[in-house]
Amino acid sequence: MVDEKLLEILRCPYCVSGETRRTDKEDPGQLELVREGYWLVCKDCGRKYPVRDEIPVMLIEEGEKWMETSIEALPVPPPKA
Repeated sequence: MVDEKLLEILRCPYCVSGETRRTDKEDPGQLELVREGYWLVCKDCGRKYPVRDEIPVMLIEEGEKWMETSIEALPVPPPKA
């Protein structure tokens, strides 16, 4: 499970970095913990980041792999890379 303090500061890297940074919100890229704590879902763009061995995998490419997968269909636990 991701620590609550870490969850408060983690943001979707797609929504907060470089050319893809969202400027339409004050605090873009907030994440929601779902599927028994195994996934982080961006509330803005819908990218889904797996949590493996209690470590969030916050790579944009990883989040994009799961964008079309519904939250209910995300595997628990996430597959190994």
